[in-house]
Amino acid sequence: MEYYFNKTITGEFEEVIEKVTDELEKEGFGVLTEIKVTETLKKKLDIDFKKYRILGACNAPYAHKALKAEDKIGTMLPCNVIVQEMGNGKIEVAAVNPISSMQAVKNKDLEQVATEIGDKLKQVIARL
Repeated sequence: MEYYFNKTITGEFEEVIEKVTDELEKEGFGVLTEIKVTETLKKKLDIDFKKYRILGACNAPYAHKALKAEDKIGTMLPCNVIVQEMGNGKIEVAAVNPISSMQAVKNKDLEQVATEIGDKLKQVIARL
């Protein structure tokens, strides 16, 4: 089982970020965090790195269900979605597979939440 869902598309990096954010919103996710890896590596290590961004996406009703089912699950939230420049105008978008990432947690109630969130994230990736 892959630990992520992904798709490579053509486009401008910032436009892809906007499209991903819009598609996440259609599935009930908000972007709580945005880590600009390129800028961080430049600032902290003076390293030039390809355009790479991590979006921390959260679907509040599902996050609440997950936290009620397993109070330590916050260590795995929010759901990360990456957008990275691949070259030649290609941009890869990848989202965490919650089923894969939560396999270590033995909780049947959490499995259903992870399945539903995974389906939503698959839809986001498929519509790009």
